[in-house]
Amino acid sequence: QVQLAESGGGLVQPGGSLRLSCATSGRTFSSYAMAWFRQGLESEREFVAGIKGPYDATLYADSVKGRFTISRDNTRNTVYLQMNSLKAEDTAVYYCAADPTGYGAQYDYWGQGTEVTVSS
Repeated sequence: QVQLAESGGGLVQPGGSLRLSCATSGRTFSSYAMAWFRQGLESEREFVAGIKGPYDATLYADSVKGRFTISRDNTRNTVYLQMNSLKAEDTAVYYCAADPTGYGAQYDYWGQGTEVTVSS
């Protein structure tokens, strides 16, 4: 069983930055594919960014490319999402997800989410 716990959400002004963290259990964390998703108040959950493989290949949604950066620290079993140049439309609950197979095709484990509000 893999457990995930997000932190780092909050209220930020447009143009500001936040860094989300996701602490993950599991002895083989370094082999997991990890991802961030988000769900706005009146929208479906959407993929934001993912990281996988021995070389930490990354993938981003078009809406966040150039502004968000996903990274991981395997010594801390933690994945991060650095969010810069935040916009009102980034307001959502952000979820961390894990795929222990490493493929990143199906995320079976989810955290409870951390809320991000971008507003002046």
